[in-house]
Amino acid sequence: MVCPVCTVAVAAGIGILEKWGVHNIIIGIWVGALIVSSIAWMIDWMNRKNIHFLFRKILIIVSFYLIFIWPLYIWKIMGMPQNQIFGMDNILFGTIIGSAIFIFSMISDWYLRTINEEKVVMPYQKVIIPLTFLIIASIIAYLIIKITVI
Repeated sequence: MVCPVCTVAVAAGIGILEKWGVHNIIIGIWVGALIVSSIAWMIDWMNRKNIHFLFRKILIIVSFYLIFIWPLYIWKIMGMPQNQIFGMDNILFGTIIGSAIFIFSMISDWYLRTINEEKVVMPYQKVIIPLTFLIIASIIAYLIIKITVI
């Protein structure tokens, strides 16, 4: 479903963006992608190990969002009143967007494989599609932030 290389690439992207001092909304986009990638990776791993139990997927989803988001509140990286957009924390806002984008990229990969008789259209398609979507979303977010000066 999601390859480990993609998860590592997204995690590296977060580190690079943080070092460059990029706006929290853009970092949130990558955090959201990392969370969804980690969720998909865990569900896939549990499927391969034949681990099944009631509410497994919901429990994994809620757990991973808490594992990633809760420490940001504890360390006061999130939840500061000056770092909000539309009454929501910048990182949380970006996380929602990034989660949706990563899910859309997974669907896009699945769709391309489906119409191409279960074959990839290009090498490393599972990595290239999500990273391309995330980079485009980051550029769009950057331009919107630059124009509106959030």
